[in-house]
Amino acid sequence: MNEDVRVTAWVRGQVQGVGFRWFTRANALRIGELSGFAVNLGDGRVQVVAEGPKDHCDALLDWLRTGDTPGRVDGVTEIWDTPRGGYDGFEIR
Repeated sequence: MNEDVRVTAWVRGQVQGVGFRWFTRANALRIGELSGFAVNLGDGRVQVVAEGPKDHCDALLDWLRTGDTPGRVDGVTEIWDTPRGGYDGFEIR
């Protein structure tokens, strides 16, 4: 059984001003069945919130850590939770 989960990830590095949020959304849509958002934070990180099947969230998290991302990822910190809902697709904020 692949239950729905929520993952919140904070991505550190050179991830603002390089199209990182756009590529994150594109990959979430490619993976499929994910809803949530990617947003720039004031401290230079990007926050990514994704809800959907656990293996799909894992795939997005793997891409954030090791994929061909724009810019440079120095590290990713994540927390897992139960889905809260309320998202209409995956958006850039």
